[in-house]
Amino acid sequence: MSDGSPRDHLLQRATSHLAQHGIGDASLRTIATALGTSHRMLIYHFGSRDGLLAAVVERLQRDQQAILDQLVLRTEGELSDAAWRFWTAMVDADAVGPLLFELSAPAMRGAAWADTFRASSAAWTSHLTALQIESGQPAESAESTAKMTMALVRGALWELGITGDRSAADATVRAFLERYWSARPE
Repeated sequence: MSDGSPRDHLLQRATSHLAQHGIGDASLRTIATALGTSHRMLIYHFGSRDGLLAAVVERLQRDQQAILDQLVLRTEGELSDAAWRFWTAMVDADAVGPLLFELSAPAMRGAAWADTFRASSAAWTSHLTALQIESGQPAESAESTAKMTMALVRGALWELGITGDRSAADATVRAFLERYWSARPE
């Protein structure tokens, strides 16, 4: 997940900070101060505040996919179990959902990181589609299942963030996974 470079180290710290504290209207200087670095270092590595936020979107996508892949390996390819463990890990992390929503709203309105968000969404669709196909899902339904999964998880994260009702969110995700991720072709 980390390549060990100074840029990646800053990105890891920035992602963690923004997940815990939100973005709001924080300037690059404010973010730099919170990270114990200078705004010039952030400009050097990311170009601008928008560049930093685009990198955060990429980092979140890459890190979350790596977590899912590890869970698939640990569950010996049992996709519904891996997906359930991924959901619980993501929700237990608590701050990922709010950060994704805080980044996605401006992206919907054309923020500088909108293309990065679209690319991340496309990468998730491809990744989930491939996992579905590898587990025996027919190719013709794998992509729609991947897209439904993304929509359902986003909706469950949103509802959980608004209501705080973890039991309801868990029940929704579990029912979906049992229906669409457990089925194997006969």
